[in-house]
Amino acid sequence: MNDLTGRILEMAQTGVYRESLFEVFRPMATKRQVKGAIALAKQFGLRSDPTLRDSDLGTYYQADALKVQSFQSTVQNSIVLSIGDDMAQRMHLATRTIKLMLVVSGASAIALLLIGSSYVLAGKAEAAAAWWTSALCAGGIWLWQKTVAKPLL
Repeated sequence: MNDLTGRILEMAQTGVYRESLFEVFRPMATKRQVKGAIALAKQFGLRSDPTLRDSDLGTYYQADALKVQSFQSTVQNSIVLSIGDDMAQRMHLATRTIKLMLVVSGASAIALLLIGSSYVLAGKAEAAAAWWTSALCAGGIWLWQKTVAKPLL
């Protein structure tokens, strides 16, 4: 999250009008940059209150302090966002990656199990035991990954 978005969220915790944001940030940012920062801040809990809309000052923005703090600490510890980045898109990509990881580890366990079974059919029990042990390890990794990823999916 950039500094401009962070400052908008801080100001919105007590409530702020759209035109006031443009006035405050006029010396350091263009109107377009402020609009982009507002759009990014909406992904972090900034919301408008239509009942407080003013004809001169525009939309009234508010943000829940706990929600903003939670989002800021999460983002500061994980990824850097800039104006134009889409948090939903990044979360979707992360979820797809986790699901792919689970599919690969599960498929590996099944493949190792089948290879071990083919060695049993060929009469090579020792080799089959080694492949089945590998399948058991891969299955354990898959189970562990599934357990860790469950809250995220």
